[in-house]
Amino acid sequence: MEPVTIAMVCGGALTVLMMAAVALSGPSPARVQARRMNAVRGRHNEIAAGGTTETRARKIDTARASKMDETVGRILPNPALLQKRLAMTGRDWTVGQYGSASLGVMAVFGVLFLVLGMPILLALFVGVFAGLGIPHMVVSNLISRRVAKFTAKFPDAIELLVRGLRSGLPITETMGVVGAEVEGPVGEEFRAVSDKMKIGKTMDQALQETSDRLGTPEFQFFVITIAIQRETGGNLAETLANLADVLRKRGQMKLKIKAMSSESKASAYIIGALPFIVFGLIWFINGSYMQNFFVDQRLILTGLGGLVWMSIGAFIMRQMINFEI
Repeated sequence: MEPVTIAMVCGGALTVLMMAAVALSGPSPARVQARRMNAVRGRHNEIAAGGTTETRARKIDTARASKMDETVGRILPNPALLQKRLAMTGRDWTVGQYGSASLGVMAVFGVLFLVLGMPILLALFVGVFAGLGIPHMVVSNLISRRVAKFTAKFPDAIELLVRGLRSGLPITETMGVVGAEVEGPVGEEFRAVSDKMKIGKTMDQALQETSDRLGTPEFQFFVITIAIQRETGGNLAETLANLADVLRKRGQMKLKIKAMSSESKASAYIIGALPFIVFGLIWFINGSYMQNFFVDQRLILTGLGGLVWMSIGAFIMRQMINFEI
């Protein structure tokens, strides 16, 4: 068999194994939770579509879209999802800039590995993998850091809201106070909510758009709490104080789980990185010896098989330490 055929067969086998693992892993708790939250929001927040403010915003966004944005949007299967992820970072990045960065990383890594003497197909594969993976990892890291900062400060912001409500201020003005007084992502999001209400949007619309962009359960709890209180009545300050206490306990539970699973994560990182580190060290010491992995069909099959089993093991270990609260 030709090496290309063997690689295609192994790639197909890896795809089948990953699909089987996903199918046998059961329903995702995060997706179940998201469906429940969407069902509750649907009962309490019926927002009319096609408002003048949304129409103007869409026209402005369309006018600002560059040719690169349009090109990347045609290539990607779901550019709206990518744009949402970029918005979650808190940066003014566009889909076109993301596509340009991906192409740049792809070209740099491909040329670098060609200069180091790798076969052209392998260098091309590494370049494509790096171009698709590195920008995605950077965006995911920025989103995780911003969400972590938001979650850590959010209970303090709710307590500030509670103090403002107990002093007699309406909730709309209290949100403006939170946006002005609290630093970081929490202040930015509350300032955005206040700005949206100033241009004519209702509080429910502004909060719902922020909740959809952030995608955090904590802010969804906050939105649903306000929506329910507006319909049923009651003491909003007391309800928000209880919510702040629940969110603090939720954060403490996440920290406990993180501490308990840190040893397993460290072991997984070390075990997973060790083969690649050894491969790279031997490559720089004796490159001609490691070239056999890209020529000998037996070594190619052995290497692909090892990657398959390492992927399955990493997936299983991730499922074992992934807890949903």
